[in-house]
Amino acid sequence: MARDYYQVLGVARDALPEEIQQAFRSQARKFHPDINKDPGAEERFKELNEAYGVLSDPATRRRYDRFGEDFRRIPEDYDERVGAGVGAEARARGGGGRSGWPGGAAGGDSGRVRFVSDAGEGFEGVDFEDLFGGMFGRGATRGPVPGADQEAEIRLGVEDAYHGGKRGITLGGPSGQRTYDVAIPRGVTDGQRIRLAGQGGRGSGDAPPGDLYLRVRITPDPRFRLEGRDIHVVLPVTPWEAALGATVPVPTPGGTAKVTVPGGSSSGRRLRLRGEGMPNPRGAAGDLYAEVRVMVPPAAGDRERALYEELADVSSFDPRKQG
Repeated sequence: MARDYYQVLGVARDALPEEIQQAFRSQARKFHPDINKDPGAEERFKELNEAYGVLSDPATRRRYDRFGEDFRRIPEDYDERVGAGVGAEARARGGGGRSGWPGGAAGGDSGRVRFVSDAGEGFEGVDFEDLFGGMFGRGATRGPVPGADQEAEIRLGVEDAYHGGKRGITLGGPSGQRTYDVAIPRGVTDGQRIRLAGQGGRGSGDAPPGDLYLRVRITPDPRFRLEGRDIHVVLPVTPWEAALGATVPVPTPGGTAKVTVPGGSSSGRRLRLRGEGMPNPRGAAGDLYAEVRVMVPPAAGDRERALYEELADVSSFDPRKQG
């Protein structure tokens, strides 16, 4: 459970912007790494930055107040009328090609990204020279402060996650737009983070910048359902293929595969294709499960109907008496 940002800053939920800023100033002085040498001070300082980055922005604060820790999943352009702020939506723009990326065949929502926080980039209304000047003196030299880590969310289609590869990603946030060349690992899973070293918040002085973490969200796909690294698909078959058995094509994110449907298969039977699920760079790939679904022709011709009637006359099979 993420810490409540109001508790982090020690303010009430109805605190005025001036109270939030004052609380941040007070806490930041206390936990600044140049002053506080405690091993946990730097992490605490970053936590304060993140909390202030959310609560000092009116639109982001409204989304946080309404949705709590799930506010990161709410688009920045969420309708103001239902209590969320309006901001510029950040989108991924890249190579086209497979579905899930702009220019692809499907998955128009894929590729969307949103900044979670902009800690370390400097906050509106806060002068860090003013914030720390009283401690060091106007002419004093204070040590450099490393940049804060940042996190953004990136949405991928199942096929994009399956194949991986290089993508040009444009992130739009409070500090403007930046474009990154991102290596998407093959077989990346939902919730996994991709680290872009040195692409986070800027440090002060000669201090290094923080890192940027892209948290992957896999968008729903009408064909493929993911359970971990296993992929589930529906396999439509004809009544005669189900009754007699057949080898039929089955779609996978990696292309079309073949699966043998045993004779006498009914709807709901699962056929396993070992290793045809999501790739795993560190171990065995997942499996693909094709679920048989018997499809009856919508309209039978005279000859087909005659064959069905003949089958009905000679067969003693009654599915309602099975089991």
